[in-house]
Amino acid sequence: MQPSGPNLFLRYQENTVILQTVLNKGIYAVILAVVILMGTSCADSYQKVLKSADFNYKLTKANDYYAKEDYSKAIPLYEELIPVFKGTKNIDEIYFKYAMCHYNEANFLIAGFHFKNISDNYGLSPFAEECLYMTAQCDYEMSAEVPLDQTYTEKAIQSFQLYINSYPNTERLADCNLKIDQMRRKLEVKALAAAELYLRTRHYKAAAVSFANILIEYPDTKDAEKISYNVVKSYLLYAENSIIQRQKERYESVVISYNAFARRFPSSIYLNDAKKHYDEAIVKLEELKKLAESTKS
Repeated sequence: MQPSGPNLFLRYQENTVILQTVLNKGIYAVILAVVILMGTSCADSYQKVLKSADFNYKLTKANDYYAKEDYSKAIPLYEELIPVFKGTKNIDEIYFKYAMCHYNEANFLIAGFHFKNISDNYGLSPFAEECLYMTAQCDYEMSAEVPLDQTYTEKAIQSFQLYINSYPNTERLADCNLKIDQMRRKLEVKALAAAELYLRTRHYKAAAVSFANILIEYPDTKDAEKISYNVVKSYLLYAENSIIQRQKERYESVVISYNAFARRFPSSIYLNDAKKHYDEAIVKLEELKKLAESTKS
């Protein structure tokens, strides 16, 4: 018996959905097959480039990959071509692009090594200045967060300074100085954290020396007022916790550091506390003087 009326319409809808699903699956299958074929074709094409014995062809392809920012494919080709073209007029450009590939792939340690090698060995190359800058930039990229080791922060400062000294008229002068300031601030923050840790853990001599050194190494620090006060405070605590034979010279350090603080920051919010430390040191020095005199007599 043939379906009729609403049943016939429902059957028609079901068949339409099934047909559409089959067609969609067929389209997806075709697209997937095309993608796979294209991927396989590209892979085969790249393998042919790698296996080619024509070095000029390889160089052309490497430069094509470089221009398309496909650095992972360019790197193996440049790596093979560098010794082949060594001594030719193209070697500095090939070597530079190889180093740039590593930089753009975030391989900063490798890139920095090669940029430095180019600037050291190809000083007359048109890429020499760029490579000296990029050496510093790689150190800058590897600079760690403040709590971690700051070896590359220090290297970045030195590298940017070397670049500025070598190319004093560079258009990158403001950029370099800004990055040097950033790196110096990072070192300053780390040094300040270390000094504050010494103070909290009652290593008062180390704290006093560390705070004082920050003022010497970073004279423009924005924290100079607080740091200068902490020198006074640390010396007082150091003196108080010293054996009596050493207290005189250490209380004298409180007086000296307070006078320096008061001259530099006469309106400081820390001045009252610093003055209390100074007054305490003066009282202790008088007591020590009387004790020394009574001992002699």
